[in-house]
Amino acid sequence: MIFVLFYFLKRDPKFLERRAKGTEKVKEQKLIQLINLPVFIAAFIIPGLDRRFGWSDVPVEVIIITDIVILLGYLIIFRVFRENSYASRIIEIDKEQKVISTGLYSIVRHPMYIGVLIMYLPTPLALGSYWGLIPMALLPVTIVFRILNEEKVLSEKLDGYKDYCRKTKYRLIPYIW
Repeated sequence: MIFVLFYFLKRDPKFLERRAKGTEKVKEQKLIQLINLPVFIAAFIIPGLDRRFGWSDVPVEVIIITDIVILLGYLIIFRVFRENSYASRIIEIDKEQKVISTGLYSIVRHPMYIGVLIMYLPTPLALGSYWGLIPMALLPVTIVFRILNEEKVLSEKLDGYKDYCRKTKYRLIPYIW
C-alpha cells in the first residue's frame, strides 16, 4: 500500500485527492454502503473471535496461498487505478471525466470490483478463519447492487457510457455477467 501511495503521489496526485473523498451523494449508494458495513465488520471481527476461541484450524499453507491471492486482487486494483484516474470510492462524474475502454476495461466494465472480490472474499481465510467466510459471502451481492446503480448513474451523466456498454457487454465476469 505504501508503494501504491508513493506511486500516485508522484504520478497522479489528483487521483489520490479524488479517492480521499468519502461522502457518497447518491442515495442508493449510501444505502448499499450502510448494508455493507456490518458485513465488513463481521468479516473482520469473526476471525478475531475465531482465533481467540479456536473455532477454525486453517492450515498455514492455505493462509499463505490466500495471502498470494489477496495480493493478486490488490495488483488488479492497482492496475485499474493506473488505467482509470477517475476510479473514485464514491459514485460521481467529474466534468473532465472520460469513458475508459482500454486495458481491463476492454474486457469488463467494472474490473476494480473483480479485484475487490479477489482481495476481500478470501481475507477471513488469510486471518485463519473459516467462519469469517460466512458474512464475506454477502459481498458479491452488495457489489452487484452497487454496479447496477453505478451503471444507471454513469449512463445518465457520463457522455459515451451507453456506447461503451454496447461495446463491452460484460459487467464483471466475461461471458457470464
